[in-house]
Amino acid sequence: MEKHIAVSRKHSEQIWFVLLTSFFICLTLILLDYIALNGGPSSVAILLLKFTNQIHAIKPNPSFKFSDNPNNTVVDSTVTYSNLTRQVTGNFSGFGEILGNDTENKQDLVHVTIGQGVRNMTEQVSPPPMVADKVISVTKQPETNPDPCSGRYIYMHDLPSRFNEDLLKNCRKLLKWIDMCPYMSNLGLGPEIIDKSGQVLLKNAIFVPYYPGLDVGQYLWGNFNTSMRDASPKALVKWLAEKPEWKKMWGRDHFLIGGRIGFDFRRRSDNDSDWGTKLMFLPEARNMSFLPIESSTYANEFPIPYPTYFHPSSDSEVLQWQRRMRKKKRPYLFSFVGAPRPESPDAIRNELIKQCEFSVTCNFLGCYHGKNRCEDPINVMEVFQSSVFCLQPPGDSYTRRSTFDSILAGCIPVFFHPGSAYDQYLWHLPLNGSTYSVLIPENKVKEKKVLVNETLLRIPKSEVLAMRKKVIKLIPKITYANPKSRLENIEDAFDIAVKGILQRVEKIRRETI
Repeated sequence: MEKHIAVSRKHSEQIWFVLLTSFFICLTLILLDYIALNGGPSSVAILLLKFTNQIHAIKPNPSFKFSDNPNNTVVDSTVTYSNLTRQVTGNFSGFGEILGNDTENKQDLVHVTIGQGVRNMTEQVSPPPMVADKVISVTKQPETNPDPCSGRYIYMHDLPSRFNEDLLKNCRKLLKWIDMCPYMSNLGLGPEIIDKSGQVLLKNAIFVPYYPGLDVGQYLWGNFNTSMRDASPKALVKWLAEKPEWKKMWGRDHFLIGGRIGFDFRRRSDNDSDWGTKLMFLPEARNMSFLPIESSTYANEFPIPYPTYFHPSSDSEVLQWQRRMRKKKRPYLFSFVGAPRPESPDAIRNELIKQCEFSVTCNFLGCYHGKNRCEDPINVMEVFQSSVFCLQPPGDSYTRRSTFDSILAGCIPVFFHPGSAYDQYLWHLPLNGSTYSVLIPENKVKEKKVLVNETLLRIPKSEVLAMRKKVIKLIPKITYANPKSRLENIEDAFDIAVKGILQRVEKIRRETI
């Protein structure tokens, strides 16, 4: 006999609650089982860690809040470290959420390098779906110039091996303290991290494949007189001057890459105690265009970016990296990666390190001899990727490779001297430095009239967001793509440098005709 059971509305809701709860528990167990089978224990751990982080704070994050007043101006104040922020208020749910709360791990470093090497990771990120807005039928116009390379031909000299290949063969002797051989591998990109001729009549510029940076590096430390240091540069210009290609424009269509700062190639005297070579002071070299990593403000010098850890092989890898940097959670207001300069009384690094260590909103990674964590690119990139601003004080010279690492990480660089970027990379960085960076006067830091964290917090949130957007947009321009492949629609630092040289040579050619 059927039994009709009357179930109250209250009991019905309880039953549905039990059923839904059971369903979600089963779904979670199935998901964990699937991940365990495919990704192993590490995948389960990552999933559980992310799930736990969303519910409970594992450790308190630094708390900071940007100004909402667009008319704020920086007011100097005498620095007393007791004024620096030391309070931790728990989970930070402000600026990081606006910029994106993607909790990442070390697998975020896709195609990163030690020195200049490349890393392949297995993680794949699907591109966003294409949205068709409006389809317009366009009739393709006939090409007026059938040669896509017209006006962009570069002839490369076939130099004697002493100027390039022989330097690579003696790579262990190039620098006194560092074995450069690992950095020569992988087409010059460096070791991977685990997880000849054209028609001269067509040339528009001529490349001189001399390695002056590697050459001079052998003689910068030790008892090497100026005759030894200048032997190769003098032999090079003598060889070039005897070539028929040279006499076309007397070297003004020639260019070479420095690999070091311009100061290393502009020794003014023949005193053995003076630094570097006189390559760029030789009469022939004065006509050539020179691409160092830092300029000495000479008219024929055009600095190019330091190589970073990222060498993409396709447009999609560049776009994927940019998307990740946009989503990054950045719990620290600012960071500094570097070493103090106790022997340099004029250096501001010591003061910046003090301010960073006394502020809970700053992340400091010290680069000390013996235990140098900065030699691991993962450590460096994790610091930059977790910070809104990255301090870039001058080091041995005005510029730093760290500037380009921070841009690669989507971190807004903070400069203390215009020579660190604004007077340098005119082909690769915006002329208006305030669109992508912050400038704090160096003398204000030396005189202890400025607190870095207070200065940065005065910047309106809207300006911070605009600067970070610009920084991430700059990533392709300061990145050197993997030479084993090519980018299709994106210009990298190499493309921009070549375009700049071709435009310069063409301008000189028009002016001399």
